[in-house]
Amino acid sequence: MSRHTDDELRAVIAEYEATKKAALAKRDASLRAFYAAGWRAVDLQRVTGYSRETIRQALHPEVRLAANTSRRKSASAAARPPADYVPYGDRKQYLVADSLDDLRGPTSGTVTLPHHLDWSGNADYVLDRPARLASMYKTVLTEATTVDDLHYWLDGASLLQLWPQLWLPPALRRLWEHRFPELAAARAAAA
Repeated sequence: MSRHTDDELRAVIAEYEATKKAALAKRDASLRAFYAAGWRAVDLQRVTGYSRETIRQALHPEVRLAANTSRRKSASAAARPPADYVPYGDRKQYLVADSLDDLRGPTSGTVTLPHHLDWSGNADYVLDRPARLASMYKTVLTEATTVDDLHYWLDGASLLQLWPQLWLPPALRRLWEHRFPELAAARAAAA
């Protein structure tokens, strides 16, 4: 992080919010003055380019307050998951091979994963490119539906080498590292 503090950032935001509120209040007061002088709401809309709802809220501040209060209530309710919610990564059942030696998948060339493993539209992987190899391993580990998927598409030695850099769901990583302590050791050594 930079040399700026959290308090400095909060001060910038507070100043912006205060300025924004003051400018909004001034604009609304001016629009109300034009309206009181005989301008119709539709004329205010035409000249300013503001929406009908913006003009309505400017002319009737209680409408804006009610709309904002309602919006805040619905946003905070939507932001919280239900009490019994379990994240997908914790619900998903991951598979683990019985032995790293059983993993004898391809290590070079170009492969195309079957649709049940990769439905992204980009299921071709050039295994000689380290980033694509890692991407394929992540896909197979997270989407395998049978242990045969693991045996057919993964290679034990390559998995051990790639393990520290793979971005995996924590539950999946825990399962594999529990079964194969050498994977946990490889990750610790790379840290």
